[in-house]
Amino acid sequence: MQQKKIPLRKCTGCNEMKPKRELVRIVRTPEGTVALDTTGRMNGRGAYVCPDIACLQKARKGKRLEKAFECSIPDEIYDRLETELDG
Repeated sequence: MQQKKIPLRKCTGCNEMKPKRELVRIVRTPEGTVALDTTGRMNGRGAYVCPDIACLQKARKGKRLEKAFECSIPDEIYDRLETELDG
């Protein structure tokens, strides 16, 4: 019997490859809004980050989500993402 392949994704904060289930997906919807995707099924372009505030802050400092989504992201969205990751 063949072992099922575990999908890996790279965290935009720490740049480590981790199993997809361990990461949190952040999505830019076709309308242009950026949100935390808890289900992993929202439409749009996704980027992954560890469920850790430090990784999100690294991604914010290096503007890595802006590069992944090819758009600018306001500070309010980062603040909302941080509170959603906390709680």
